[in-house]
Amino acid sequence: MAAKPPADDPRQDAPEVSAPRDSAAGLPGIGHALRHARREMGVARGTRALLRVNQPDGFDCPGCAWPEPATPHVAEFCENGAKAVAEEATLRRVTPSFFAEHPVAELAERSGYWLGQQGRLTRPMYLPEGGDRYEPIGWDEAFDLIAAELRALDSPDEAVFYTSGRTSNEAAFLYQLFARRFGTNNLPDCSNMCHESSGSALTETLGVGKGSVLLDDLHRADLIIVAGQNPGTNHPRMLTALEKAKAAGARIITVNPLPEAGMERFKNPQTARGLAGPGTPLTDLFLQIRLGGDQALFRLLNKLVLEREGAVDTAFVRDHTHGFEEFAAAARSADWEGTLRATGLDRESIERALAMVLGARSIIVCWAMGLTQHKHSVPTIKEVVNFLLLRGNIGRPGAGVCPVRGHSNVQGDRTMGIVERPTPALLKALEREFGFVPPRRHGLDVVNSIRALRDGAVRVFFAMGGNFVAASPDTAVTEAAMRRARLTVHVSTKLNRSHCVTGTRALILPTLGRTERDVRAAGEQFVTVEDSMGVVHASRGRLRPASEHLLSEPAIVCRLARRVLGDDDAVPWAAFEKDYRAIRASIARVIPGFTGFEARVARPGGFTLPHAPRDVRRFPTATGKANFSADPVTHPTAPEGRLLLQTLRSHDQYNTTIYGLDDRYRGITGGRRVVLVHPRDAGALGLADGAYADITSEWTDGTERTAPGFRVVHYPTARGCAAAYYPETNVLVPLDATADISNTPAGKSLVIRLTPTAGTGV
Repeated sequence: MAAKPPADDPRQDAPEVSAPRDSAAGLPGIGHALRHARREMGVARGTRALLRVNQPDGFDCPGCAWPEPATPHVAEFCENGAKAVAEEATLRRVTPSFFAEHPVAELAERSGYWLGQQGRLTRPMYLPEGGDRYEPIGWDEAFDLIAAELRALDSPDEAVFYTSGRTSNEAAFLYQLFARRFGTNNLPDCSNMCHESSGSALTETLGVGKGSVLLDDLHRADLIIVAGQNPGTNHPRMLTALEKAKAAGARIITVNPLPEAGMERFKNPQTARGLAGPGTPLTDLFLQIRLGGDQALFRLLNKLVLEREGAVDTAFVRDHTHGFEEFAAAARSADWEGTLRATGLDRESIERALAMVLGARSIIVCWAMGLTQHKHSVPTIKEVVNFLLLRGNIGRPGAGVCPVRGHSNVQGDRTMGIVERPTPALLKALEREFGFVPPRRHGLDVVNSIRALRDGAVRVFFAMGGNFVAASPDTAVTEAAMRRARLTVHVSTKLNRSHCVTGTRALILPTLGRTERDVRAAGEQFVTVEDSMGVVHASRGRLRPASEHLLSEPAIVCRLARRVLGDDDAVPWAAFEKDYRAIRASIARVIPGFTGFEARVARPGGFTLPHAPRDVRRFPTATGKANFSADPVTHPTAPEGRLLLQTLRSHDQYNTTIYGLDDRYRGITGGRRVVLVHPRDAGALGLADGAYADITSEWTDGTERTAPGFRVVHYPTARGCAAAYYPETNVLVPLDATADISNTPAGKSLVIRLTPTAGTGV
């Protein structure tokens, strides 16, 4: 099956390609950020917004979840953070007249970039059964319509309640409470598509499914390994922390199939050296690994550490771990030949990495989607944990696991109970607080929600933020599944692809953004978020809302709950909507670590949630200790004439939000339909630089999924590997191609073939 490009797809104008950059940020980063902000927000509004980003009295950046330093800079934002703020605080507006002029079928032909550029949504909109375009609807009528559809279901499990990571703690807590009060644990969220593998592996091995390091640990580390991650584009403020670590003497190993400008050299725009000087080289050793070879690399490093006399922290292993002997036997069976084949690395590079490991007392391993979106992702991350446990690098300063989360507050959503498989402790706490018995049966994650929609087992799909259709795998299957729903509802700030792929009926409910003031009956409100390192802090919008018809996410949940459950429900929905302090009071009684929530979050910088492995070297696992693992080592392979493809972001992008059509650091300008291929691989396939090719993925079900018309770019990626941007290539990811255990879509190791396309278009 092939995905037809949107009518305005930028690849119709052939992208220009130049050499990739070897440094990130600096004056160009400032210039791009300010131009984007000025274009979207204007000078005065843009200045007010940017000076409030990530400040104690301001709002949390709606982009990534990287933590703020104890004393934030006056300009505590990066280029992509400025773009995220500008996208939300834009002066452009989507009014009912826009929908009157554009039928849904026409909007469905547009690219996600074009849709996002139309501006902020301003009114609730309704697509009736048989209608061809959205029309305005009042809030009361919209809630009545949703309530009627939900009450008509044969079972609460015929509804799915999806969540994006942007949702605040308060909104997430209410949302999961409503779903469970309604009677279902169908609470898929964006974590299912990104760091679910991290959570699965860390819960099994350490007992806590979150990272164990704080920002100061990075500054105190002797060695930092950054694997499967591109901070320069996805978490740019992380580069500042790495620069500070380098200044303190840390060394950095980068493990990635692609060279990334930010990890080569960082020109900090907040320093003279970054603005006018050479910047700071970050990477001491670049291991250009084949896609999916990380487990084999860490397994061999573990073998080599075991063989080195005095290298293992025997006291830590004895006192705090379980399963060492079984792990050690598996590790000792690792061999050089198999590892070099799986990783594509040479022996000298691995030996250099080993020397750096042995020379470091405190080690941190950071990772992101490059490790989490493979079939064998969970065993890979467990092997990373093995590597850290061997030398006691859990529970001491400057050491630990650092899964770098994407969305701001994606981690907080999970902490608040947005999870399809809730713990008994959470359900008991909800029962104690609110006097009802929550459902115990497990709900649906993202992949299983798509399957249920496809099979007609789910009839109502409700999304709190995000762009589910564009973010999900197997685009054609996902879109067909969504169209089988009786009702699709999206709480959104801006137009996106999911509004164009609807059920029989559809609603768009416009909501306040992070940047905007939220005034309820009790006065002006603030919300809270949790960053990637477990620090909870306040977020206060400061800008005038884009429309008088917007409602906050907590208000939307509370009003819907009252319509569905009645005003006499035991949960005090009206009080929650009136004053968010009431929500936080319940959170403090239900969610561990939030005792004294209101007072603690009032402090500048907020507070840090407890983490037993980090704080006291206690491991709440089934064994009561940190668990070594002995999983078989596997890695993806591609037959002759095929390549392994990873889907990734451009620099002008955050998740499915496209800010522009350039990928400045990789040398791509004016288009997104490009596929990056090593020159020798491309030559073997007869594909010149600048040729066009269709990308077809090959999967065990025999179905061929094709993304047509991609410009071939000769690029210094690892041999046998290729890369292309999502969501354009999500069509290539089979719904059933998922990570074992976590069920995360495996978009980082797709077997593909490239077929020449006639001409430069389709």
